Amino acid sequence: MSVQRRRGQLARVWRTVNVVDNRGNTVTLPDPGDPVEVKAAFIPQRSARAEVPGQQQINVVRMIVDAHLEGVSLWSRVEYNGRQWDVVSPPSYHHGTRRTRHWSIDIRERP
Repeated sequence: MSVQRRRGQLARVWRTVNVVDNRGNTVTLPDPGDPVEVKAAFIPQRSARAEVPGQQQINVVRMIVDAHLEGVSLWSRVEYNGRQWDVVSPPSYHHGTRRTRHWSIDIRERP
């Protein structure tokens, strides 16, 4: 495990579950009752400040976590630095030695 992930910052991740709604449709949602505490490294990817009223601020960060985290997809939710974040792209698995394998997850701050 890299130094950044071992000494990283704490984040709470909600995995996804499939739920049947009142219309009988199968819906994928973050599991509200089972958050997972992880240590992760965070790398800023891109951001745009809202300069004019009516614009929206965009803040995207790459979260690098240990390879043992399972069940995270586009519908997962992350709480980091006191704010809520959405998963932007499907998590990508990077295979390597036992110390270097990890998941890279791009997350975007919720408005």
